[in-house]
Amino acid sequence: MDIIDAIILGIIQGLTEFLPVSSSGHLELGKAILGDNSVPEESLLFTVVLHFATALSTIVIFRKDIIDLIKGALKFEWNEDLQFISKIALSMIPAVIVGLFFEEQLEALFGGNILLVGCMLIITAVLLFLADKAKDTDKTVSFKSAFIIGISQAIAMLPGISRSGATISTSVLLGNDKTKAARFSFLMVVPLIFGKIAKDVLNGDINYNSGNFTALSIGFVTAFIAGLFACTWMISLVKKSKLSYFAIYCVVVGFIAIIYALMN
Repeated sequence: MDIIDAIILGIIQGLTEFLPVSSSGHLELGKAILGDNSVPEESLLFTVVLHFATALSTIVIFRKDIIDLIKGALKFEWNEDLQFISKIALSMIPAVIVGLFFEEQLEALFGGNILLVGCMLIITAVLLFLADKAKDTDKTVSFKSAFIIGISQAIAMLPGISRSGATISTSVLLGNDKTKAARFSFLMVVPLIFGKIAKDVLNGDINYNSGNFTALSIGFVTAFIAGLFACTWMISLVKKSKLSYFAIYCVVVGFIAIIYALMN
């Protein structure tokens, strides 16, 4: 993978991690268009690195919230902050189970399966259309909702299912406030990504040769910068109930991907 390809894929990841159009799906489409011939394991490594970059951009955007949550938790009282952290932990369980018991099957899907990506983008579009019709509320995410949203996050590990789209849509359809739903969606993935990186490093699963370091680094930086912009923009879009526009986009790209896959 050359530098230009790394920049393009980094921008794609940074923008689509927060916008509800599936970052993993767009990365697979981008790799197919750019002719990335990486084996599934190497392809997944690049994807994980870019997700790590957008996790850092999330921390920067929500740094005040994170600091307040930590301060509140350190009081060792069953307060709102500790409850929120507990909900985040609860939401991680489904994705952790999928990651531990179906890792090999999941990795195999990140090898240019464009037909799967196209179909999953259509599903993402349906979720966004439904969520955009939901009424505004001031309801806070409950423990039950957190677990259900976590199931959506686990399903969104499939390329083409938007993680932010699935989790925000699920939360909104459960009757939660849209702004709170977006905040929970963005924060819930941070510990999951860091946990994935830590696991792979400790197990020795992340391996790269010196020739890949430059591309990985440039991809990381561009994904981080693009992520800062997209995260801020997405929060504003959710407040204004503009998800239907992304639903239309997912339908169009999904059908193009399906046609492309069937013709090749």
